[in-house]
Amino acid sequence: MFRHLLVPTDGSDLSDGTIRRAVSFASETGATITFLHVLANLAMPPQASIYGDPVLLDPAMVQQFSRAEQAYAATLLERARAIAEAAGVPCDTAVGQHPVVYEAIIDTARDHGCDLIFMASHGRRGLAGLLLGSETQRVLTHSDLPVLVFRRPESAAAGESDPPGQSGPDAPAC
Repeated sequence: MFRHLLVPTDGSDLSDGTIRRAVSFASETGATITFLHVLANLAMPPQASIYGDPVLLDPAMVQQFSRAEQAYAATLLERARAIAEAAGVPCDTAVGQHPVVYEAIIDTARDHGCDLIFMASHGRRGLAGLLLGSETQRVLTHSDLPVLVFRRPESAAAGESDPPGQSGPDAPAC
């Protein structure tokens, strides 16, 4: 049925669980996987502003963060590749660079010939969902491809979460 999965990862525990589930799914169906990590976009045009004030970021800081994030992406994707290879699942990796994360996910799926996007959802509801938004919801809304959403079981979601400001054990610091 599905032959090529796109699996976005952000390094969170939930994302790591999604990688394992996607590898299991691909192993059972004979599919291949492309793992994706989308880099944050700190380089804004000079006319960009928040609340009317110009956003000025030190170019050296942006460059330093970019190097750290590239290294973090390589670590995440290599970890995902190792899980897939251990299960005998053929895989590839990609790093997305797009100012809008959900568009990077959809574009990468299209560019790599994927026929299913297999991604995590943190399951935020209410005010948290409204304020933080959901890349998964945006992908569901805008993608022409089927999207399989992995959610952590309610019992685990109630007692566990990533620490604030950290998307994984080795997340780059700014």
